Amino acid sequence: MLFLAVATLALWLIIFLLPWKPWLVREKWDVTNNSPRSNLNEITVLIPARNKELVIYRTLQSVLSQGQDLKVIVIDDQSKDSTEVVVKEFGKQVSLLSSPPLPSGWSGKLWALEQGRKEVDTSIILLLDADIELQPYVIQGLRQHMITEKKDLVSLLAKPPLGSFWEQLLMPAFIYFFKLLYPFSLANSNSKFVAAAAGGCIMIRSNVLEEIGGFTAIGTALIDDCKLANEVKKAGFGTWLGLTHSITSTRPYQGFGEIWDMVARTAYSQLNKSVLLLLFCTVIMVLAYVVPVFAIWQASELLTILGAATWLVMSLTYMPVLKYYQMSWLWAPLLPLIALMFLGMTWSSAIRYWRGERMRWRGRTVFASSKHQALNHN
Repeated sequence: MLFLAVATLALWLIIFLLPWKPWLVREKWDVTNNSPRSNLNEITVLIPARNKELVIYRTLQSVLSQGQDLKVIVIDDQSKDSTEVVVKEFGKQVSLLSSPPLPSGWSGKLWALEQGRKEVDTSIILLLDADIELQPYVIQGLRQHMITEKKDLVSLLAKPPLGSFWEQLLMPAFIYFFKLLYPFSLANSNSKFVAAAAGGCIMIRSNVLEEIGGFTAIGTALIDDCKLANEVKKAGFGTWLGLTHSITSTRPYQGFGEIWDMVARTAYSQLNKSVLLLLFCTVIMVLAYVVPVFAIWQASELLTILGAATWLVMSLTYMPVLKYYQMSWLWAPLLPLIALMFLGMTWSSAIRYWRGERMRWRGRTVFASSKHQALNHN
């Protein structure tokens, strides 16, 4: 136990002292431009939408208020609700496409985006989820940020919903773990070993998307945003990813189960669907988050001190994210419990994959078997 306690403290000290500081909130961007709205005729916004009748109106309102001559295309991805009706309320301001039936091997979102991409005739594309609300000036500011940073893809991680207990407990932690897994400073560098983007809001140059083969290049990917960034970097182009308060996710998670499904949808894919990586991840998570708790309650004073010191360093790495989202530091000591929840979600993701289920999200379940290729639930 002493060996494990020392190893765990060493692990957290290494994470804390890494030169690229994955736990800090340094890569961020927010609207500062109060100048008159500029002409946005060089930008097309692509919005894939599946069963989004409750949120897409706010999204389109925020998009259409951004500036003049902005082109907006909504691709209805086989919705079972009134998404199409809501979009039609905006008339000629928004072009509406109906995505054809999902072919084998594609994810619904990427298939819809590929249909929209074929209609684009502008130099810049903004990929936007249907449950994202933009503050004024975001699009023109993001375009300027792309120019200033000399990047070909820029992406913002939307502020998550934080209204319920489960959202406050888990959503900042989701971003925290994402930053540990994909350190933003490395993702934004020229290194091709780390690439990441946030699928809710991605601005990309049209010629770059064309050069990598459009969405066909990533059509089978579940973690489509990071895969897109990876393809862009592999082709020799630059990417940038940051946090923001200027765009907000308007999709509330109805309880613990929906957050569980959101994580389980891609968790095993992040481990390359490898049993060895899953076991390695499990060992690391137990070592990092469980051992300190056990050490504190041992009879040995030394073990208690080591466990408490480790828990403190661990909590300190979580505080910058909590502070960024204006949340109490009191959530930080709960990180061991939160980590175990995410580990359970990862195992759930693996079990679903082993049972033949390739994807379950927003009313659509895709199985490996061709005869169950797309099973839709209302």
